[in-house]
Amino acid sequence: MIERTFIEQGMRKIQLEKYLKKELDRAGFTGLDMVKTPLVTRIVLHVARPGLAIGRGGQNIRQLTEEIGQKFGIENPQIEIQDIKQPELDAKATVDKMVGLLERGYSWRSVAFNTIRNITEAGAQGVELVLKGKLSGKGGRKRKQRIAQGYMKKVGNQVKLVDYAKASAYPKAGAIGIKLSIIRPETVFPDKVNIKEIIKSQQDKEKAEKEAQKEKEAAEEKEKAQEKKGSENEAEEKAGKEQEKKKGNAEKKEEKKKHEGEEKTASEKEAEEKKTEGKKPGKEEKEKKKEAVKKSGKEEKK
Repeated sequence: MIERTFIEQGMRKIQLEKYLKKELDRAGFTGLDMVKTPLVTRIVLHVARPGLAIGRGGQNIRQLTEEIGQKFGIENPQIEIQDIKQPELDAKATVDKMVGLLERGYSWRSVAFNTIRNITEAGAQGVELVLKGKLSGKGGRKRKQRIAQGYMKKVGNQVKLVDYAKASAYPKAGAIGIKLSIIRPETVFPDKVNIKEIIKSQQDKEKAEKEAQKEKEAAEEKEKAQEKKGSENEAEEKAGKEQEKKKGNAEKKEEKKKHEGEEKTASEKEAEEKKTEGKKPGKEEKEKKKEAVKKSGKEEKK
């Protein structure tokens, strides 16, 4: 059955987490992600101190890869180390750090309040720490201590957005149980509404819309001005062409008149020449007649 396969995979992941927790305790191991691909199985390890997890020249990574492949039957494991950017906001890393301090003999009170202060300074929206066990010291009865600050979700589906971790410390006086809940700065709850931010966002949106409208109107006015300028230029060009055409027509008319005047003067000259030519022979004939009359008169006298 397919359910059996999922159960086996979940059990294998739990066993692998326990093994890696033991091997990478000093590196601050908090969890892992497994991604299976057709070629390899990628195992992403989340650690607070990646240098200790990698080892000198990657020696620890190679050793872990071989042991994981042999012990857990994972084909072609490929280990990747991912650094925790803010260990103070990671519940698992913080709880493991508290366990180490308590087991080394530090006072639970100083450890608890320093932890709350560090988480708050890191920017958490809310934090809740519950310590239960042998807090009174040797010979005292067990008791419970709760330290909380900020906003915290306790019930409902939104509890999944809260980072939660628990662990047990075993100092000399007796066992102490630790439960830590952290709401990170980037967490947004659906029911948590900030009216001021909503009003501000609406005002910013309206302002952006008005600016966009102004820009659009300015662009339209600019286009209209360009169109008007283009039409004026076209009108000027048209008027210039008409003037040139008129000027050309006037020049043609002047040339025509000049040509006609030249032809007229030439014809008039020809007519005058012909007239003068017609008049000259008449005078000669008269002179000849006079000479002939004179000659005839002289002959008669003789």
